[in-house]
Amino acid sequence: MTNQSRENSSASLEARGLKSVRDDRTLFQDLSFSLQPGQAMQIEGPNGSGKTTLLRILCGLGVATEGEICWNKQPIDVNRAEYAANMAFIGHAHGIKSELTPLENLQVAQSMENTRPDYSLEEILEKVGLRGFEDVPARTLSAGQCRRVAMGRLFMSRAILWILDEPFTALDIHGQAQIEKMMVEHVNNNGMVILTSHHPLQLADGMLKTIQLKK
Repeated sequence: MTNQSRENSSASLEARGLKSVRDDRTLFQDLSFSLQPGQAMQIEGPNGSGKTTLLRILCGLGVATEGEICWNKQPIDVNRAEYAANMAFIGHAHGIKSELTPLENLQVAQSMENTRPDYSLEEILEKVGLRGFEDVPARTLSAGQCRRVAMGRLFMSRAILWILDEPFTALDIHGQAQIEKMMVEHVNNNGMVILTSHHPLQLADGMLKTIQLKK
């Protein structure tokens, strides 16, 4: 077990009685679950069922109508800085600078975040399938390649908890396989992943939970 795995082993995430109402319509209610290191949770449901809303609540970017989110048994509002340091979120927007190259985007992230030292930036770009595109302006990349840059930022983070909104969007089959491998490795290394997707993750029994939201 790596040092990072040992650090992760005591983490916990718990949702208690979550309810969300939008435009007088209840998206979900009485939603409770827990997640431990070495587990992933896949959120499924049709468009408009509240999948992205739930992720935003879990990230602290949205507010539940009822209920609370606890990190290490404390509401995330009590110690938001600790939670933010242990959580990484990738939404529909890639969150990268279009005027910068993939390598420069990772360099900026490295200067601002607590990143892992065991891979060079060039190795991370190769891992997400961007070898040969290190110095190409991101504005000239395809949507799938921009998604890969975002996943590179995610991979270099020390965050225990990854929260991902449709991470396979715009990726070809090879790209999906690469990103899935990253997520499986993270979970196997005592990380935690929450994602919205209909793409099945190849995880051992007991490592993957599923929540089905209804419209």
